[in-house]
Amino acid sequence: EVQLVESGGGLVQAGGSLRLSCAGSGFSFENYVMTWVRQTPGKGLEWVSAIKWTGDTYYAESVKGRFTISRDNAQNKMYLQMNNLKPEDTAVYYCMANGEWGQGTQVTVSS
Repeated sequence: EVQLVESGGGLVQAGGSLRLSCAGSGFSFENYVMTWVRQTPGKGLEWVSAIKWTGDTYYAESVKGRFTISRDNAQNKMYLQMNNLKPEDTAVYYCMANGEWGQGTQVTVSS
């Protein structure tokens, strides 16, 4: 059974930082593209970033230069370092892999 568990969300002031984590199990983590998406009531679902098994990384324009995605295949974990956070980054952040989602972690950025 595929399981993805996000953690690390919270409340932070604009300009602050958070580091999200995603722990995967039940699949060959090292062989899959891992993805972060976020969802807000107003904007819907937005793709944020992805990282291939090769370590190649991809970012949405809205987060490029502020967010850094990484993975640790030995630990079956993926991370999203979020710096210089903005109120518009407020959302529930989900990790995705192999067609599955985690339960999400709330990120709230106050102005």
